[in-house]
Amino acid sequence: MITSVLVANRGEIARRVFRTCRSLGIGCVAVYSDADASSPHVREADAAVRLPGNTPGETYLRGSLLIEAALRAGADAIHPGYGFLSENASFAQAVLDAGLVWIGPPPSAIAQMGSKIESKSLMAAAGVPTLSSVEPVSDADFPVLIKASAGGGGRGMRVVRTLADLPAELEAAQSEAASAFGDPTVFCEPYLENGRHIEVQVMADTHGTVWALGERECSIQRRHQKVIEEAPSPLVTRIPGMRARLFEAARSAASAIGYTGAGTVEFLADEQGRFFFLEMNTRLQVEHPVTECTTGEDLVRLQLLVAQGVPLSDTPPSAQGHAIEVRLYAEDPAQDWRPQSGTLHRLSIPGVAAAFEVPARYGLRLDSGVSDGSVVGVYYDPMLAKVIAYAPTRTEAALGLAGALAGAEIHGLVTNRDLLVRVLRHPSFLAGDTDTAFLARHALTTPLADKDAVNLSALAAALADAASRQTNLPSGWRNVPSQPQRKAYRSGEGDHEITYRHTRTGLIADAFPDVTVVEGTATEVALTVEGVRRTFTVARYPDVVCVDSALGPVTLTPVPRFTDPSTQVAPGSLLAPMPGTVIRVAATEGDTVTAGQPLLWLEAMKMEHKITAPTPGTLTELPVKPGQQVDLGTILAVVTPTD
Repeated sequence: MITSVLVANRGEIARRVFRTCRSLGIGCVAVYSDADASSPHVREADAAVRLPGNTPGETYLRGSLLIEAALRAGADAIHPGYGFLSENASFAQAVLDAGLVWIGPPPSAIAQMGSKIESKSLMAAAGVPTLSSVEPVSDADFPVLIKASAGGGGRGMRVVRTLADLPAELEAAQSEAASAFGDPTVFCEPYLENGRHIEVQVMADTHGTVWALGERECSIQRRHQKVIEEAPSPLVTRIPGMRARLFEAARSAASAIGYTGAGTVEFLADEQGRFFFLEMNTRLQVEHPVTECTTGEDLVRLQLLVAQGVPLSDTPPSAQGHAIEVRLYAEDPAQDWRPQSGTLHRLSIPGVAAAFEVPARYGLRLDSGVSDGSVVGVYYDPMLAKVIAYAPTRTEAALGLAGALAGAEIHGLVTNRDLLVRVLRHPSFLAGDTDTAFLARHALTTPLADKDAVNLSALAAALADAASRQTNLPSGWRNVPSQPQRKAYRSGEGDHEITYRHTRTGLIADAFPDVTVVEGTATEVALTVEGVRRTFTVARYPDVVCVDSALGPVTLTPVPRFTDPSTQVAPGSLLAPMPGTVIRVAATEGDTVTAGQPLLWLEAMKMEHKITAPTPGTLTELPVKPGQQVDLGTILAVVTPTD
């Protein structure tokens, strides 16, 4: 009997496993890196063990430290979560050799599926349709997709369209795979431009029963990483007989390798209902909540029971309703999905009915690894939370989720929230016309708040700031004519200088002739705009002002009245977009460069980020070198433009 579980992971998935363990009366042990010392999963555990260091290679990827931590804390089982060592057969075997229970499939099954190259051969032999790997690659094979053999999540993936680009992309993919999974092995397969990503959740016990617990569609992706997942799949629902064929293929895949526990068999499908095996993930998936919602099953509970030898019933539960999950990331979709780091001042989603479990009926579920005040660093994936809507129909789930996200208070970091809302409300998404090229085909990075909304939000921020310093008279009030009050902000729309006066007849604000103030405090301002009342909630932090309203969320940076000369940089300076490590440099000082030419690469949040020349010119400064740690805003290079 399992009495205490160490979760060899962090953040959201650690909290998710803890929730089920508590319901079963099982103790919870956390591990944490130095960067995660203040994380919610550490506070919520019954015991926590420090893993010295920050990077995954120093901490969560060191199996010996994890096993030692379990033994020291008195745990008798290890749950790997997802990512890190969750699909590492050697780690699974070491857990068993230490006398601990491994909450996952047998090491032999992990090994067989751990190499995507070998797994395709096994599946083909079992009669599962597959896409053959391409080796060697010739001109006739393009486009191809480079994939990491030892892991997923978009790391180590590259689409290559020409033979000339292949060597550099192979090198980048191998480097990224080694950093994320400890294995640089990659392979190439044909790239289908408009495929549908369909996967089947399987659960198998040690007595020979294999469940197919429904399918999920995960076609909305960026950088080959899932962003929106749903169950059931609109494509599979539309095509007669496809679901039965998928389930049979998934059960065959699991049975062929003697699988036990939770796993996911992933397929690439076309619009005609043909599908091909991609890989089998021998672990719990990030998107497992949509299956939990539609089936009513707690998949972590089933993992724990199967690990203790409890048999499954003969048939799985049937699916009801529709569930959609979005991954809320600290990233900027308008800047090539650039990850963000810093302090998350506030995260509040309206209408949440459950956390880490299925809502009692229908409603919203929130699985998050952060809390107000959490610091998002550069060492790990920038996912903040998963928000899941469960409803009777797909349209209700999509629109309800979009409304909750639009009304959420997310302060301190740029996120993909606005893009998620636009996807969920897009006619093509609502019609079920989704494929892996959806985000490339539709321009959806425009903020929810338009220019007028940003200007009104800046006015509300200025009035709230004035109210916070108010004594007996309104800020800006004079008994004789005087200069107006001024407050300046900066946003993605540019600079906003707000000038206003409070008079006996009310507010006079330049550029807002049809706006009157209904009421205003330091945290809320109500304005009448062309006869329509609008309420703005204002939150001020040391570095930003966040304004939320039905017109869309707006983040403003106060502009100081006087500029600090020490903050000025030379024209043509390329600044680090985030903290990270310089891993490669492709030019030297004095080189003549062209616009878009790669100069160097940064590694942050397990991804590589290419820094390119913004314009033709001369590389006059290159003050960094490989292996150097840089902070946000560090000067990486200076390109003097050609006259």
